Amino acid sequence: MANRRMFSQTIIDSDAFLDMPSSTQVLYFHLSMRADDEGFVNNPKKIQRMIGCNDDDMKLLILKRFILLFESGVIVIKHWKIHNCIRKDRLVETSYQEEKALLYEKENLAYTLDKTKAKDTATICQPSDNQVTTNSQPDGSIGKDSIGEDRLGKDSIVKDNAVNDFFESIWRLYPNKKSKTAVTAKAKKELQKYSYEEIVRAIERYEHEVNACNYERDFMHGSTFFNGRYIDYLDENFEEEVKPKSNKKEDPIFKMIKGEVDEQRRNGEINRDDQRCLPMADEYPF
Repeated sequence: MANRRMFSQTIIDSDAFLDMPSSTQVLYFHLSMRADDEGFVNNPKKIQRMIGCNDDDMKLLILKRFILLFESGVIVIKHWKIHNCIRKDRLVETSYQEEKALLYEKENLAYTLDKTKAKDTATICQPSDNQVTTNSQPDGSIGKDSIGEDRLGKDSIVKDNAVNDFFESIWRLYPNKKSKTAVTAKAKKELQKYSYEEIVRAIERYEHEVNACNYERDFMHGSTFFNGRYIDYLDENFEEEVKPKSNKKEDPIFKMIKGEVDEQRRNGEINRDDQRCLPMADEYPF
């Protein structure tokens, strides 16, 4: 594995990158420096702790899509091949072949999650000078009509990939990962109407609601939530329940107890100034 890593200014000079806190940027650089030759890191948490960054920095990199997180805990630098193109005769293949099998290489060389597993990629890396070039065909071998059809096919794949990428990124955050295949293609497309941040807030609101229950309540299956139930927890629809404070002066039970206490005070059975005899509303034994 190489000891030197490079960074593309196209990525690190972008507003999306520079808008992040300096601690998040530092974490990105450290993860990239310790990635293997194909951009995978198997100990992101250890690196995070080692350099003094917190969980919010890691979450922000995932949220901003600068790194992709797998269920195994392994991460990959999304723009790895934009930063680094290592000669094939020097490349040490990653040990994380299962995670690699879930990735597709976009035309701009960025990694993306893809279930269709496209067979070919648009670009290759030359072993001589580390420069990127496109595969060429003999003159006359491809006509304009063929190019147009191919372009439409690739556009469709890229669009589908974007839908799947977005869904995969939020599926990992949901606590009950059951019935994933039951989430419809239409539901996945509907999710893209909302920002990643808003969907994250919807999940967090639902988690808080379940955890705050006074009785045992299971999380609904992921398919149920993402097929439409998440809508109730979006910013425009969610209303946090506010429990009204009890007014003990108007509480009939309080009035009954107070009457008995007042009678005992008049009879000298208890101290007139002793207020401990009056229970709070939430102290009733029934």
